Formats: sequence, structure tokens, C-alpha cells
Amino acid sequence: MSASSARLAMARVIAAMVAVAPTLEARSQESPSHRVDIVYSLRNRDQRTVTNTPVWLAKVRAVTDRLPHGPRSDARDNRGLIVDAARATFLAVGLDVPIREVARRAQVAPATVYRHFPTKEVLAAKVFTEQTRVWRSIVDAGLADPDPWRGFCRTIERLCARQALDREFTTAFKSTYPRAVDFAAMRARSLTSAAGLIRRAKDTGRLRPDVVVDDVVLVLTAVNGLHASTVAGRVAAARRFAALVIPGFST
Repeated sequence: MSASSARLAMARVIAAMVAVAPTLEARSQESPSHRVDIVYSLRNRDQRTVTNTPVWLAKVRAVTDRLPHGPRSDARDNRGLIVDAARATFLAVGLDVPIREVARRAQVAPATVYRHFPTKEVLAAKVFTEQTRVWRSIVDAGLADPDPWRGFCRTIERLCARQALDREFTTAFKSTYPRAVDFAAMRARSLTSAAGLIRRAKDTGRLRPDVVVDDVVLVLTAVNGLHASTVAGRVAAARRFAALVIPGFST
């Protein structure tokens, strides 16, 4: 490396390091003497020569390699705001909504949305995946209930409510992006969990012995026929529907 190139490279590194010097000094896990050496070098950069630049850069790397490299907290916060806003927007307006509207509701710039989610499909897939996690958590809570019959009943009620809340987005997502996620694998996992829920409830003698997984699917499909002027009204109707249906599962 020529002397002029080395000086130019060193100047660029110095400019970047001066800006983060306080952070380096506070976060470094090196010994106190090492931290002093780094900070002293930053403050006395004019005395540095081309020959000792590699040594100085090695010291800088030793410190910066120990700094956390994950997403900044504000970036994580923005990502969460975007997903929440997208979920609410997709449920209220549909998948045809422009990204700028999602950005407006999340109170971020459209460029920020695209930085986290390059396309609307990627964003919608994230919303759908999060929605699927909620469904799984409902079934898992039912499986974990020490009273299997109570766990079964609560799961049916909560799934009916979620079906009323999520159905329009779910239908639109599957139709618009049929290859965005592995729907078959998700369905298989859901059916396996539902079968476990039914098996536990049957062992108590409280659930009819002829109940099968398809009966639960039938109940959730029937929720799609409920209509109300608002989403809240539809969810309330779904809970009422579940309360009327659950006794039919009992022996």
C-alpha cells in the first residue's frame, strides 16, 4: 500500500472511530489499560505513521469485534410497529392497500417499511405467520390445561373468535399469495395438535367418543357464515355460536 493510500484509509477509519469512541470506551471488555490505549490513539491520531497503522487497526478491530451486531432497538421497534400496522390495515382494508398506508399507520417512512419487508408479499407473509403462531398458542394452551375437557372447550371458543377475526385476511392471503408459505405443512401441524386435544378430552369421558378432527374443522368453517356490521360484532357472534355448539360435543 502506498503512503498516500494508507493515509487515506487511516483518515476514513479515524473519522468513523471518533464518532463511536465513547461507546467503544464504555462497552469494551478489554482491560482498562487497553481501553486507555485505544482512546489515547484516537485523541493523538496526528502522531500516527504509516508503519504503525496496521497495529492500530488491529487494536480497533479487537474492540469492535466485541460490540453487539444485532439489530438496533429502534429497528426492532419499527419492525414491530410495521407488522402491527399491517395486520390492522389488512384486516380493515384488505391486501390491496398500498404500502404507504401501512407506513402512515405505523408512523414510519415508506422506505423504512421496504427496508424491513422488500415486497408486500413478504410483509403479508409475516403477518400470516404471526397469526398462525396465535392459533398454535391457543391450541397449546388447551393441551396444557390440567383439565382436558375445560381445555377443549376453551380452545373451541377461542378458535371460533379468531376465525371470525382473521377469516377475511386468511382467505385473501391464500388466494393472492398461494405459494408464499407452506400451507400444507401448517395444516398438518394444526390437525395433529387438534387430534391431541380431542384425545385428551375423550379420556375424561366428557367428550363424545364419535368426535373427530373434521368436526372441529366443520365448526370453524361454520363461523364463516356469521355476519355482523363490525368485526367486534362478528367476534361476539362467534363466541355465542361456540357457546351453543360446545354442549353438542359433550356426552
